[in-house]
Amino acid sequence: MDIRKVKKLIELLEESNISEIEIQEGEESVRISRHPNGTNWQQPMPQGYAPPAPAAAPPAVAAPAEPAGEAAPAYQGHAVTSPMVGTFYRSPAPGAKPFVEVGSSVKKGDTVCIIEAMKMMNQIEADRDGVIEAFLVEDGEPVEFDQPMLVIS
Repeated sequence: MDIRKVKKLIELLEESNISEIEIQEGEESVRISRHPNGTNWQQPMPQGYAPPAPAAAPPAVAAPAEPAGEAAPAYQGHAVTSPMVGTFYRSPAPGAKPFVEVGSSVKKGDTVCIIEAMKMMNQIEADRDGVIEAFLVEDGEPVEFDQPMLVIS
């Protein structure tokens, strides 16, 4: 694997809020993690430092149940998921018209968004015919692999 690709992966990891990325090309693979061995790494404490004493925890109180009408909306339809880690964009360029809007009809193969990964713009296509029901990610937000981005019904 080209060292420039590894450096780009490191930059992508540093610019996002993800903690680990793994890429495989044929027989070669690379895993880059913010936490060695999958554990949270902490810097050693300065000499003479004593952590603050934990405060007494307040008694546990059961949270009131949410009324049925205020639950998070559950969308009926097919979720289009991100095929990679990157940044989600609804339009081909800043200020440009979005590829699709809620209520837009799409055909299988139509471009519905872009994922920017390692400075490359990757067009994401609808994987079925239908109508855009909802966007689950805001424009410019980072997305993880297999994260639902929009719903087609």
